[in-house]
Amino acid sequence: MSTVLATLDGGTRYLEQRGVEDARRNMQMLVARQLGCSRMDLYLQFDRVLEEAELTPLREALKQRGQGVPLQHLLGSVGFHHHEFKTDARALIPRPETEELAEWILSWDLPPVQRVLDMGCGSGVLGLTLAAERPGWDLSLVDISPDALGLARENAVLLETGNATFIESDLFGAIEGTFDGIVANLPYVPDSERSTLARELTHEPPLALFGGADGLELIRRFLPEAFHFLKPGAWLVLEIGHDQSSQVTGMLQACRFSAIDVKTDLSGVARFPRARRPVG
Repeated sequence: MSTVLATLDGGTRYLEQRGVEDARRNMQMLVARQLGCSRMDLYLQFDRVLEEAELTPLREALKQRGQGVPLQHLLGSVGFHHHEFKTDARALIPRPETEELAEWILSWDLPPVQRVLDMGCGSGVLGLTLAAERPGWDLSLVDISPDALGLARENAVLLETGNATFIESDLFGAIEGTFDGIVANLPYVPDSERSTLARELTHEPPLALFGGADGLELIRRFLPEAFHFLKPGAWLVLEIGHDQSSQVTGMLQACRFSAIDVKTDLSGVARFPRARRPVG
């Protein structure tokens, strides 16, 4: 027999031996998920004896986490701006920086009615957050991956958003009309960094991570096309890699965008370029 406390202690040691960062928290999350409670509730159940029916799936999850399977995939969901989103291997796990981007956009003084496109939507966390928080907006969520779009559609059902549509497209290939705003979180990791990434990232879809030799291949294709799909005066904002700000700013200038600025993330990285299509 094993109590909750003994299981936590043993699992933490197992994960530490396998190089998992923040092993105690990982183990707490796995046990809490198995028991259907919060991490805080575990403190009230330390002496509870776990049944074999509870331990068996927990052992399997622990084994997978020790092999580098991301915690979010094992938990099946992730919190993002007051909402809970389903997450799995079909799309990139949402990053804290993307949550910062969503909150920044929501802080802008924009009209209550907007037609907005989320390019490279993945699991839909960014576009669906905007749709949920701005019910007067019409969101188009676009991705080249049918698997990612399937996950995004499932998340739309969970959030009960009725103002989002989903389009499978290689950038703007299947897009029609113009938009009041475009947000894009495209793959921006250079191919040369494949061998240096954390092992958890090997469980993420490569299509959502890598952006060519310097990480900017898709962004180079995207920006000139985006200009023509924006209404005059409309806005554009991206999430980019930690060392790509000056290059992307130059691309925006070359594509005739105006009002270009770059917001830093909470780590001080120039992460979010913003620009507008000129009115004239």
